[in-house]
Amino acid sequence: MSSTSRGITAPAEDSEREAARPGTGKGEGTGHYADVNGIKLYYEIHGTGRPLVALHGGLGASSMFDPIMPALTKGHQVITVDLQGHGRTADIDRPISAELMAGDIAALIKFLKLDRPDILGYSLGGGVATFVAIRYPELIRKAVIISVNFTRKAIYPEMLAQQEQVGPQAAEALKQTPMYQLYASIAPRPEDWPRLLGKIGAAMKGDFDYSKEIATIKAPTMIVAGDSEMFPPSHAAEFFGLLGGGKQDGGWDGAGRPNSRLAILPGTTHYAILDAPGLPEMIVRFLDEK
Repeated sequence: MSSTSRGITAPAEDSEREAARPGTGKGEGTGHYADVNGIKLYYEIHGTGRPLVALHGGLGASSMFDPIMPALTKGHQVITVDLQGHGRTADIDRPISAELMAGDIAALIKFLKLDRPDILGYSLGGGVATFVAIRYPELIRKAVIISVNFTRKAIYPEMLAQQEQVGPQAAEALKQTPMYQLYASIAPRPEDWPRLLGKIGAAMKGDFDYSKEIATIKAPTMIVAGDSEMFPPSHAAEFFGLLGGGKQDGGWDGAGRPNSRLAILPGTTHYAILDAPGLPEMIVRFLDEK
C-alpha cells in the first residue's frame, strides 16, 4: 500500500472485498473492509490531502456526512467509517459503546498507516472520537467533536424519557423511519435491526460522567453544538472549559487563546446540525489553522 501524512490508498489485501458506496449513489467514495480489533470494519475513502477520519451518529452510516463532504474533500482525504452494527459493518458479540469503538478506530488508523490524522465525530461518533483523543493521543493531531454531552445528567429530562423507550420492542415502529430504510438497504444482516436498537438503548440507559477523562485531552479540539440540542449550550461551554477554554481574555493578538475552540450554531438542533450553514467551512478552518 501507499501511505503518507498526505493520504492513503486502500491496502491491496482489501481489493477482493471492495464494496460499492452506499447511500446517495454519488459514487465519489471507494468502500473497503478492514479486519481490525475483532471486527470487519467498513470504511470509505474520499478525496486527497491530509487524512481526516469521520465518524457518524447513532443509527446512521457514513452517508450522514454527504452534506459536508464536498467542502471537507477540497483539501483533505476523508476516511468515513461505519461503526459497529451500523451501515455496512455487521455487529459482533460485545456491547455498543464509545469506549470500545474507539479501539476499533485506533486499530483502523494503524491498519491504514495514517500519520496522525485528524478526527471528526458527530453524536455517537463524537463520543468515539472523544475516547480516541483520551486513550490514543499519539494517533491523532486534531479533533472535531459535534453534538456530544459528557454527562448523562446534562440531557433534558424529556429526552431521557424518550431514550428509555429505545430497545427491541421499538423495532417495528421505527421501521417507518429514514434510519431504518437506510439500514435495511445496506446492512449485511437487516434482521439485526432489533438487536441494534437493544444495544443502543442499553448504552443510553447507563449513567456516566467523563469530565475527568476529557480534562486529559491534549489534542487541539473544536467542540460544536447547536443552540437547540438535547442538552443546554452551557454544557458545550463546560466541555470547552475542561479543555482549557474560557479561562482568560484571548488578547488583542490572539496569544491568549486556548488550543481548543467552541462553536454554538444558532437555530440548530441535534438532528440537523450537519446541514447547518457554515459548519463545513468552520471545520476546515480549524483543521487548517496552524
